[in-house]
Amino acid sequence: MIDAKKIEQLARQVHDSIPKEIRELADDMEKRIRQTLQAHLTRLDVVNREEFDVQTQVLLRTREKLTALEQLLAELEAKVAQSATAATPAASASAATSEPKALL
Repeated sequence: MIDAKKIEQLARQVHDSIPKEIRELADDMEKRIRQTLQAHLTRLDVVNREEFDVQTQVLLRTREKLTALEQLLAELEAKVAQSATAATPAASASAATSEPKALL
């Protein structure tokens, strides 16, 4: 959700920029400005800084896990490839030394 302190700060800055002669209407204007800001910011799909930081940390952890899993997958693929190449010469050597089987 939108941080109320930020809206209050924006409303206060607008209020402070108004000349002294017009400040008599400031309370009503400040209320309206706050309401307008709140309404417009609510329509936007924004998150507060704390939520953004939490999601950033989640993303970083997910990337770390993905990198670790990619590395593990590469190691496993290398082992499978190594096992396949080691098994292929042994299989062809045993096939060459075996006696031919009679066909029926």
